[in-house]
Amino acid sequence: MNVIAERLQALGRFGVFAGKVASRAIQRPLFLPRVLDYTWTCASRCLLPVIAVTLPFGMVITLQGMEIFGLFGAERMLSSLVSVAVLRELSPILASVLVAAQGGSSCAAELGSMRIKEELDATEVMAVDGIKYHVVPRVMALTLTCPLLNVVGSISGLFGGWFTAVLIKGEPSGIFLDQLWKLTTPMDVWGGTLKTTIFGLVIGLVSAFHGYRASGGAAGVGLAVNNTVVQSVLVFITLNYFLTSAMFGVAG
Repeated sequence: MNVIAERLQALGRFGVFAGKVASRAIQRPLFLPRVLDYTWTCASRCLLPVIAVTLPFGMVITLQGMEIFGLFGAERMLSSLVSVAVLRELSPILASVLVAAQGGSSCAAELGSMRIKEELDATEVMAVDGIKYHVVPRVMALTLTCPLLNVVGSISGLFGGWFTAVLIKGEPSGIFLDQLWKLTTPMDVWGGTLKTTIFGLVIGLVSAFHGYRASGGAAGVGLAVNNTVVQSVLVFITLNYFLTSAMFGVAG
């Protein structure tokens, strides 16, 4: 019972923290230069890892799909499978995981170090709202970074599928490209963008919450980073099921 009570208390503290972030986010000043700076930093750090992961996954899906579709003589439908899989699930999930591992952990580590060094306390002593100045720009930056990297991941995954099917397996490029959008709808594109925006918000809130409340020296910062990655990934992967059901359960 004590464990359950502690979890409920932690959930309540997170809800209060998220409410404070939301209220500060709509207040002026918006600190847009800080938001853009953090967005650029996070996106540049995660860009190559996203490409390096989504590209071979697109190749693997194509490789496995060719074997299965070949049993039924439906190889021409392979590119439709690749586009739906990459746009709906593969790219949004992989991009968000890497943002959590790189951007979310960096956010938690930065805020945690500032808390341990009493920089956040010093900011508040100077009558500067720490959540408004330090937390909100980072949360907004992670919210923007995820959909941006999802676009890069989607392009990389589709290119990996084309590379395997056409250049390695010798499938006609014209047929692959013609069938690429046969089963893909605008909802697949917008749905992936919406999901990654929500995932980015989750990563930002979780990482800022753990970093802002870090304590216990270097070990506390490390614990905040670990909790950020584990909890944010668990939350948005679970949330992904409900979002996919809501957006594609009927449309699909």
